Amino acid sequence: MRFDIITVLPGLLESPFAHSILQRAQKKGLAQIHVHNLRDYAPGKQKSVDDYPYGGGSGMVMTIEPFAKCIEALKAERDYDEVIFMSPDGETLNQTIANQLSVKKNIIILCGHYKGIDQRIRDIFVTREVSVGDYVLSGGELPAAIVVDAVVRLIPGVLSDETSALSDSFQDGLLDAPVYTRPAEWQGHKVPDILLSGNTPEIEKWRFEQAVERTRQRRPDLLDE
Repeated sequence: MRFDIITVLPGLLESPFAHSILQRAQKKGLAQIHVHNLRDYAPGKQKSVDDYPYGGGSGMVMTIEPFAKCIEALKAERDYDEVIFMSPDGETLNQTIANQLSVKKNIIILCGHYKGIDQRIRDIFVTREVSVGDYVLSGGELPAAIVVDAVVRLIPGVLSDETSALSDSFQDGLLDAPVYTRPAEWQGHKVPDILLSGNTPEIEKWRFEQAVERTRQRRPDLLDE
């Protein structure tokens, strides 16, 4: 699976992709993550990628030409399943969306900045808009990293225990049950006896009940869907 991320701040994305699961996925050849500097496609000596908005108003708007050149250059090399724009007014990222994207082959992610991007970029090139929540960040780089992380960990072979991703919170519409590890008792706080029983059917029943109760308490909206 390949991700091509277009940004004016490529350095901001160096660390998230250079460690842990995402690093291992790339070393295994299961995921390719390429970051493209939008300014490389900007005209003139100044390499400007923004301009004042038509109609007036505060802030600067990212121009269409650099994005168009970069996207067209990438599409000339391969076909893409999605061109995603990270936007606070997109559909909110959830596990269902991550699952859908995990079966794609090639994805472009556009990172906005400043006041936003020229609407024509969204109209012409973007196939899907995704948000990471109802709040505004300085740019789309961190949300893009979140999307990549959420998707790549679902690719078969990325996690050493492939069943781990399938039991994550939200995969079955519920939050995850509490988890414990050694020691069995710490300063008077004990692991529930059922988890030490070795009775797998009863353990799974307990986990389901705990997941439902935790979801009811913390995210009742999930039970209403």
